[in-house]
Amino acid sequence: MKRISLLFGLLIVTGAFAQTANDSITLDPQKQLNAAQRLLSGNYASAVTVGAYGEMLYNQPEGDNGEIDVQRLVLLLGYRFNDRAQFVTEIEFEHVEEVYIEQAFVNYNLGNSVNLRGGLMLVPMGIVNEYHEPTTFNGTERPAMDNVIVPTTWRELGVGVFGRVNDLSLGYQAYLFNGFKSTEADGEGGINGFLQGSSGLRGGRQKGIKSTIDSPTLSAKLDYYGVPGLRLGLSGYFGKTQAADDVEELTGANIGISMVGLDARYAYGNFTARGQFIYASLSDTEDYNALTGSNLGSALQGWYVEGAYNLLPAGNEQKLFAFARYEKYDTHADTAGALVRNNAYNKTDVTTGLTYHLAPGVVLKGDYQFKSDAVDNSDLQNVLNFGIGVWF
Repeated sequence: MKRISLLFGLLIVTGAFAQTANDSITLDPQKQLNAAQRLLSGNYASAVTVGAYGEMLYNQPEGDNGEIDVQRLVLLLGYRFNDRAQFVTEIEFEHVEEVYIEQAFVNYNLGNSVNLRGGLMLVPMGIVNEYHEPTTFNGTERPAMDNVIVPTTWRELGVGVFGRVNDLSLGYQAYLFNGFKSTEADGEGGINGFLQGSSGLRGGRQKGIKSTIDSPTLSAKLDYYGVPGLRLGLSGYFGKTQAADDVEELTGANIGISMVGLDARYAYGNFTARGQFIYASLSDTEDYNALTGSNLGSALQGWYVEGAYNLLPAGNEQKLFAFARYEKYDTHADTAGALVRNNAYNKTDVTTGLTYHLAPGVVLKGDYQFKSDAVDNSDLQNVLNFGIGVWF
């Protein structure tokens, strides 16, 4: 406990010494871009564009050893073939040892409000799955429900259309993707199930790695930006999971998924706020659990609200946000058949801390997380977090 108190004190002292500098931080959610959007929208002299973002984190659970990690480093590469056709890719290094392709797609502009896109892309669900660069959100770690329920970073192979209708203050996206992978034979006469009660759908992300597909899934999102400083999102994802060829005919090999999400971001003066709600209804989970021995719930649900205030005077280019976030998420929001709901999966996180934008694209973060669940699980530990994030 003394170690936690000391480190939390250092967090406060760090915030107190924040100084102003030349920084341009966009608070207005209507003007925020993610990494891919920045590459696509930039008016660069060269056809080739290069960038990166990364996070280095220190997590200190109360009463246990801490962990220091280069959580991710993502290299951004873009190429403009002409005024209409562009290619964007993100190459991710996780924990210094794992390499993934986070995105790799071709974008073709048909007109002012219509673009075609195909390749490995982010599924538009909620906020953080699309806007996960470290300078775009408060908190050292991403919201827990965006890891468990959404689950970030969720990307699959697909094709679709997106654009903006400025007369209606409306952005739209619609894609056909491959789905989550649900089952495969384990080579020993059994069946592996990739979807679990504690982690929900997260284990089924295929990430473009020799992805299995037997039916496409539909993903769509609408964004409304007609009120100054406000952005509202409505997301939907519908389809079935994908099973390997050797098990796809078995009862319970696949499940159906209907997921909807609502999100909001707002900025006014030195104040910003955001909130999100995600609900996923899963069908045929009773048969799936019987086949795989899993304990997958028939419904997943999560939400959070967050408020932040810039402690530095308005007009300063550096920003020092004090923030608080309250979130609840449950991967057993409902269960089917004989499966008993596990209240340990019904969790609450309260996160409060500071986000200091040191310079354009550089952020220092520190926060403390109070963790609990519906059964007051003594194994859950409160955590103190510090982080450094960059994006250019």
